[in-house]
Amino acid sequence: MVAVIYAGMRFMPTYDFSDTIVLTDLGTPQRVPQTGSYAETAVPSGVWPGARADGAIRSKEDVWNTLLWLSVCGLLLVMAIGLTVGWRLSKHLLAPLGVISQAAAKAADGQLQYRINAGGPSDELKQLADTFDTMLARLEESFAAHQRFAANASHELLTPLATTRAVLQIAAADPSGEEFAELAPMLVETNERNITIVKALLSLAAADHAPFDPEPVDVAALARDVAADRTARAATADLRLDVDTEPGCTVPGNATLLRQLLLNLLDNALAYNRPGGSVHLSVLREDQIVIEVENTGLHVDDIVAQRLFEPFYRQHSRVTSDRSGHGLGLAIVRSIVHAHHGTVTARANPDGGLTVRARLPRDAG
Repeated sequence: MVAVIYAGMRFMPTYDFSDTIVLTDLGTPQRVPQTGSYAETAVPSGVWPGARADGAIRSKEDVWNTLLWLSVCGLLLVMAIGLTVGWRLSKHLLAPLGVISQAAAKAADGQLQYRINAGGPSDELKQLADTFDTMLARLEESFAAHQRFAANASHELLTPLATTRAVLQIAAADPSGEEFAELAPMLVETNERNITIVKALLSLAAADHAPFDPEPVDVAALARDVAADRTARAATADLRLDVDTEPGCTVPGNATLLRQLLLNLLDNALAYNRPGGSVHLSVLREDQIVIEVENTGLHVDDIVAQRLFEPFYRQHSRVTSDRSGHGLGLAIVRSIVHAHHGTVTARANPDGGLTVRARLPRDAG
């Protein structure tokens, strides 16, 4: 605006002021009026507004008129340029918002595989688009995990029920009852399996949603007690169970849930092992309390290790395995750790087996 007014006042009018200042011999300034009066001169069409008939500025009034006219014209020009440039610039800058809105609409329709993949400089809009892509990826992964959970849970519950139905049909077809006497133990075992699955699902739900008032829990002492309970089982399976703890490993939490966490970790390490192998349980005091269980066994892929925390997920299918367990042990571990505001990871050992590490916040006291 300043540039427009300055250029207009500097180059467009012709300045010819009516009075001239001269110096006499005595050095006294005198004002010498020029002949001719322009007060009554009309401004013809096409002459600069505020100037005289010949386009010259000769008085203070002409300056103010010209300044007013140039200010109005400059304001209109700057406004037009600003609106045009601003509209084009905002359209360019806000274009990613349209793409993000389109991605949100597709996600609402269930198309979670769509990604924005925004390019350009790393500004706020690109960061928003990248964050939205990350959210879509996590939603897609979570949705797929829930689908697998529903399918696996249905399979786990349907198989024992189908077995029970077959046993009952065989027993009903035998009037003497001899077949039923032989199949009764199988029926009891199948029913116990159903009960175990339901209890595991209830434990998983309790770990995810059950509120509790955290109290200081000595995880090291709890780990030693749990290891003592599993010593006989380890000896039966020809496995060596070692425990390594440090003093002062206290966390705010629920003792029952933390005991369940340790039991599930040890049971998983003992079940998926090999004769002559070992299980090492350690509780360390670092910036957080670290619970680590390392076992020997078959080789585990890194991709598989990250999916072991999914409910009902197994490294090997039920057809090729010994059909022990339900694939809920580590899922319950993850839920308990998250309920205590911690993190848990699984890492495949180079020589076989798995190392599961849970990190829990230390007790402030």
